Amino acid sequence: QVQLVESGGGSVQAGGSLSLSCVASGYTYNTYCMGWFRQAPDSEREGVALLTTDDSTRYADSVRDRFTISKVNAENTLYLQMNSLKPEDTAMYYCAAVRRETCSGGVCYSGCSFLAGHWASGYWGQGTQVTVSS
Repeated sequence: QVQLVESGGGSVQAGGSLSLSCVASGYTYNTYCMGWFRQAPDSEREGVALLTTDDSTRYADSVRDRFTISKVNAENTLYLQMNSLKPEDTAMYYCAAVRRETCSGGVCYSGCSFLAGHWASGYWGQGTQVTVSS
C-alpha cells in the first residue's frame, strides 16, 4: 500500500516562496509517476508538476519557470519548490503517485502524464494548504 504524507504548506505574500514535501512509502520508485496537483475552491483539480520514471519533469504552463519538482530517493521524499508565488496559486496541494502502466475505467495507460483518468487509480496524500496573499 502506497502512503503519501505532505507537509510544508502555509501562508505567504505574493512574490514569496514555499517548499512542499511528500514522504512516500510502499512503492517502487522507478515504476511510479509522481506528481503534485492542486485544487482551489470551486475549481477542478489540476496537475501542477510531474516527475516521470526516468526523472524527466513536466509542468503546467501556469507554474513553469516558477515551480520545481524534485525527488530524493534515499529519503523517499518528493519536493515542490514554489517561487514567485501569486494569489492564483492559492489552493490545496496534493502529492500523488500512480503506476506508470495501469488500467483504469477500461482505459490502459503507459507513461506519465497529467491525464486525470490515469491518476484516478493513483494514491493521494491528505493535502496541504497554500495561501498566497496580494
